[in-house]
Amino acid sequence: MTDWLQISSNAVIVAFFLYCFSFIAYAVAVGGSRFANREPEAHRRRWGNIGLWLAAAGWAAHLVYFFARWAGAGHIPVSNLYEFLMALGIAMMLAFFVIRFAYRHPLLGAFALPLTIIIVAYASVFPSEVQPLVPALNSIWLRLHVTTAVLGEAFFAVGFTAALILILRVTDFSRTDKAGRRARFWAEFTLVVIVIVIGFLVAVFGFRAAGYHAEFRQETVTVDARGNVIEQESTVEYGLPPIFKPYNSETVSMDPFLGMTEPLFETPSWMNGVNAGRKWNTVVWSVIVGLLLYGLLRLIIRKPLARAIQPALDGIDPDDLDEISYRAIAIGFPLFTLGALVFAMIWAQIAWSRFWGWDPKEVWALITWLFYSAYLHLRLSRGWHGIRSAWLAVIGFLIVMFTLIGVNLLIAGLHSYAGVS
Repeated sequence: MTDWLQISSNAVIVAFFLYCFSFIAYAVAVGGSRFANREPEAHRRRWGNIGLWLAAAGWAAHLVYFFARWAGAGHIPVSNLYEFLMALGIAMMLAFFVIRFAYRHPLLGAFALPLTIIIVAYASVFPSEVQPLVPALNSIWLRLHVTTAVLGEAFFAVGFTAALILILRVTDFSRTDKAGRRARFWAEFTLVVIVIVIGFLVAVFGFRAAGYHAEFRQETVTVDARGNVIEQESTVEYGLPPIFKPYNSETVSMDPFLGMTEPLFETPSWMNGVNAGRKWNTVVWSVIVGLLLYGLLRLIIRKPLARAIQPALDGIDPDDLDEISYRAIAIGFPLFTLGALVFAMIWAQIAWSRFWGWDPKEVWALITWLFYSAYLHLRLSRGWHGIRSAWLAVIGFLIVMFTLIGVNLLIAGLHSYAGVS
């Protein structure tokens, strides 16, 4: 078992670096073609092919991780948030390859690869220990449910990528009217959110490398189905300086940071997800570090990020981007319908003797499905194309990410996963 798990861990590292090299090649293909003295299209095609082959090699290593971990754990590796996000990264690359071979444009890789890199790095933040499956999870319907749901979300991610490129491509930074300022603000705000996600990774891995540690003793009170009050005491460990400590907890130990020897605030009681205090503290640090990174980037390039990126998108047909985004979502929607609703309800009936239980994850999966249903309706029946359709694709993927991550922070439920390690 240990050998298989070691192979899977090494394969993840190889995949991550190959994805990074692939992104660099795609960036050279897109940005470098502007400076190529001769035949910019040949330059873009050559470096795009290099990026594609590196991405394929990274995906092969990622598959080695998946099957090696499956062999080592004895069950499909989707039992915790680390495994689920790794599976999402694999599915996103598959979706990228499908769309890439259909439309053959290297620009998509320059934006899709960073998204996959962020997902893989984000997964690595969470505990990666193999966990035995509880009986309710040991079912063929779990595999069908997770596999098809992840594939659907992966195509939504590709649709989001193309939509974001479209927004950056068509935003007019020369307009000074109210509508123009609003369009510039929301385009820049979307990039700020992405930088904040990167700030999360910088904060977690930075403090982890520094060996930061804080520990709290938390008392929780719950009421069972019979009305009995149950008091429990647990230990919560932090890898980031505790701006917010767990609700109803006492400090056991805490490394000082910038003169801070005690937490500044207590996590609100209504955040009752698994390890909500630690997760909320991580969110706050992500915003702080992300905004610092954004400010640093603004100082370096001396202009909004969206305006700095836009010149690299010259010559790209917005209609092609609109079509790519729509096709990706059109492929992902039936897959998500099968995985997140149909197979999920069959599995719920087998595991918990009910098709629907209003679990928070179930509710938000339904909200996601309804939103993308509205997207397809507005596009096909009301003629919403171009920028309006693109913004719907961006908002839809934000709902997907909240369903995957945000619900675990705010709300306890059957689908809650462990927190950041």
